[in-house]
Amino acid sequence: MSYLKKTAVTLLSSLTVTVVFAFLVSLACQPREADAEESTDTPGTIAPAALQLENAFPGLTFKQPVEFTHAGDGTNRVFVLEQEGRIRVFENNAATKTADTYLDIVGKVASGGEMGLLGLAFHPDFEQNGYFFVNYTKNSPRETVISRFKATAGSNRVDPATETILLKYEQPYANHNGGKVAFGPDGFLYIAAGDGGSGGDPQNNGQNLKTMLGKILRIDVNKTDKGNYGIPADNPFVGNANALPEIYAYGLRNPWRFSFDAETGQLWAGDVGQNKLEEIDIIKKGGNYGWRLKEGQDCYNPANDCNQGQLIEPIHQYVRSEGVSVTGGAVYRGTSLPDLKGKYIYADFATGKVWALSFQGDQKTGNQLLTSEGGPVSAFGEDAKQELYILDHSSGTIKRFVTK
Repeated sequence: MSYLKKTAVTLLSSLTVTVVFAFLVSLACQPREADAEESTDTPGTIAPAALQLENAFPGLTFKQPVEFTHAGDGTNRVFVLEQEGRIRVFENNAATKTADTYLDIVGKVASGGEMGLLGLAFHPDFEQNGYFFVNYTKNSPRETVISRFKATAGSNRVDPATETILLKYEQPYANHNGGKVAFGPDGFLYIAAGDGGSGGDPQNNGQNLKTMLGKILRIDVNKTDKGNYGIPADNPFVGNANALPEIYAYGLRNPWRFSFDAETGQLWAGDVGQNKLEEIDIIKKGGNYGWRLKEGQDCYNPANDCNQGQLIEPIHQYVRSEGVSVTGGAVYRGTSLPDLKGKYIYADFATGKVWALSFQGDQKTGNQLLTSEGGPVSAFGEDAKQELYILDHSSGTIKRFVTK
């Protein structure tokens, strides 16, 4: 998860060096240049007065949580990923006081900084086949691994020996690993891959269609023409000898978290910036989002007169005075918070700010600051009723907005 720049150590030296600070610094791992000119496109500051954050499960805490989801199997269970390599499962009830260890692959996972067990997605037919999929990093060699595991019906414990590896790709550096995996409304598995790390994308992976790095990938887990997975026939680069067929969209720096709008199917991603702009993108098939030619709407490499061509601009960006490490969220489609209905909720890991972005189609119409007390938000999650949860990476708590 790339968020801050390495020289955040200097900029934030007054902070106590804690696990959270180490994670926060690692999440960008970039040298900080001179302060950039601020964009006029800055977030608003008006929040719905009736909302406040609460601990959704006061009887539970987790170790560096990075994902919250459900299995879509008709049970009341929810699942939380702990970065070092565990999946925890528990009843979606505020009175819950115990969480079982659903899967433990700590021995397989290289964790720390931006590495770890980073993504979890349940097969659309999980109730019948028991399949779920994870994204994790390993060492020797350093790679991202996309694996399938098989659960036994009704069990709260999965055997790690059921693992089947679908694909792996090299990670040249320890940062910018992406990490999210999710099934789209088309039934295909989408995978977020960062640009490979270091700073400034030194290998230009974002624009290189012969690597999986700096991309959103899309694969068919129900086919085997690539070994343990297949390629959707309408992937944009199928048949192109100069591009990998797994690529769905490219030109991304570190799309740590993405989500599908449950109502429209629109794919949203928060792409962490280099040292100037954080951005929110609506991801389209075959789209080029500009990195490293651009950071947000501004030229990056080259610094001037970059060839913008058919590059897709973000729907929203914000500057360093507002935050330094975007955490992509979700379009709220639940029922308990009518003021947020149809808005894209996202956060900044470093500042604890949480915003609600209003939009029509792929155009922004407004942006509200909901709170500055979110803490280091590593991810947002949704339960089976599409209610939204906020993961605090430091305290290990799962939060939610409620009406006062």
